[in-house]
Amino acid sequence: MSVADDQAVPARIGIDIGGTKAEAVAVDAAGRIVARVRRSTEHGAEGVLRTARDAVALVAAEPGVGSITGVGVGIPGQILGGRVLNAVNLGLTEVDLGGDLERDLGVPVHVENDVNAAALGAHATLVAERPAAAGRPMAYLNLGTGIAAGLVLDGRLWGGSGGTAGEVGHISIDPAGPECPCGQRGCIETFAGGASVARRWGRGGELPIRDLFDAADGGDPDALALRDDLARGVAAAVHVLALTVDPEVIVIGGGVARLGDRLRAIVRSALVERSARSIFLTSLALPERIELLPPDSSAGALGAALAVPATHEPALGR
Repeated sequence: MSVADDQAVPARIGIDIGGTKAEAVAVDAAGRIVARVRRSTEHGAEGVLRTARDAVALVAAEPGVGSITGVGVGIPGQILGGRVLNAVNLGLTEVDLGGDLERDLGVPVHVENDVNAAALGAHATLVAERPAAAGRPMAYLNLGTGIAAGLVLDGRLWGGSGGTAGEVGHISIDPAGPECPCGQRGCIETFAGGASVARRWGRGGELPIRDLFDAADGGDPDALALRDDLARGVAAAVHVLALTVDPEVIVIGGGVARLGDRLRAIVRSALVERSARSIFLTSLALPERIELLPPDSSAGALGAALAVPATHEPALGR
């Protein structure tokens, strides 16, 4: 037995499957990340299954990782039990991801929507830094291709009666605004969703949102208007979450959030402007509630692991 094997601990594995990359972490009984790996994502049903299986094998082989007690997967799309439907960016119509992985790996597998998984991971990270936040509501606002939120109440995900809680991207804030694929007009997602902003920007580029911000910083009037719309949309989502859930913290993550302070500044400015017209909104201190998820955070994979019920009977090990 090697020194690494001697020090290995039973672990749950969490996998965050994105459109281009998948990240896997191994988490010990205390919820600490003990190993982390990344690999590229393959598309289609077989490709996604292979991605998940390979990610498990890679992280399970890392020093310090012992027996695997369960696997959690965070993935875009509609989740019905362990089945994943309509994950468009992964070229996936339907796959029994949970069932197939359980048969392959011989351990319990839990499949969760990627935004919900990231919400759990963001909450765990927040509580590790501020233990007093453990029992308080937290909202995670994901700014990616689309807009959605994950809600953590009393330390647990809250999906509502049908799993649509947190779908703030499809709240209309302008009936005369851009048309949304959902059939409405002026949804928050049409103003602040990455795909919609890039389409309205229409100038291509590898990172169109960053390019738009660069152009706005240079005074381009079209870019300034679109950036203002983006800030307006995110501020509206924060406003809705504050009034419906009243979270102490609204953590903002996703691809658009990688803009960091450049995003935080315009969103806080939009919230200040929105609140200035109302003593009530001013009293809610909305600008002070938002925090950005660090760009190197493993919240999605961590949350996927934490969504797996803990067990003391490891089933997969060396």
